[in-house]
Amino acid sequence: MIKLCAFADEAADSLDGQIIALKRNGINLIELRGVDGKNVVDFTESEAHEYAERLKSEGVSVWSIGSPLGKSDIEEDEAVYFARLHKLCKTAEIFNCQNVRAFSFFNAYGKRDEVMKRLEETVKIAREYGIKICHENEKDIYGDTLKRTLDIINSVDGIYSVYDPANFIQCGEEAEETISALFEKTYYFHVKDVIKETSEIVPAGYGDGKIAEIVRRINGDTVFTLEPHLAVFKGYSSIDKTEMKNKYNFANSSEAFDCAVRAFKDILFGAGYKETTGGFEK
Repeated sequence: MIKLCAFADEAADSLDGQIIALKRNGINLIELRGVDGKNVVDFTESEAHEYAERLKSEGVSVWSIGSPLGKSDIEEDEAVYFARLHKLCKTAEIFNCQNVRAFSFFNAYGKRDEVMKRLEETVKIAREYGIKICHENEKDIYGDTLKRTLDIINSVDGIYSVYDPANFIQCGEEAEETISALFEKTYYFHVKDVIKETSEIVPAGYGDGKIAEIVRRINGDTVFTLEPHLAVFKGYSSIDKTEMKNKYNFANSSEAFDCAVRAFKDILFGAGYKETTGGFEK
């Protein structure tokens, strides 16, 4: 079965708005990144408990904490970095979530040993909480290219891989090569597509990410998290310092989110999947 998840903060700022968008689109998993423009790493304990109860009451489960962990300079003070990690792990516990999305540091291309050492310690600490560290390829971090992503996966015992097709393309990689090399090593997938020539972000299947090919290869259970980036949303500037280039315009973020969901569902339907309670099955 393929299960759909989403960064619902791209549909609405408020948690209630995010829940409405998820339910409207038949999605019951969320990759929790922000509420009212406040990033998950900054949630107070009381806010986390409040949000967890609200999501639970609506039948929405937190699949992953969409944290910014590792979207920082490799030279950042270790005490600050690891304090952030401990807080995120405790937050994940409150949401009954076992996955924390992470990155592999800016200004780190020539500092492989430091990157691996910090990631190894990150995985070790997270494991004590029962948490899986899920590394996402992201432009300008150490693990942005196929070669360095494979280096991380093959070198850091216990780390999990999140595959983002658009991010690889924005780093000059070819989708066919990254899919072939990483498909079997991927824990779950992000759904974001981009036109290579123009760097314009588009709905799934409208760009060069070969998302239909990823779906074609699925044989078993997995999760796809929609991270559309089809419109600027509250909190975007705090997680990505680059300009978002979009090919299509939408009246609002809710409309953009719904378009993203429809586009990916069309890919699933085209691959022979049928929508059922809880996900998509062939």
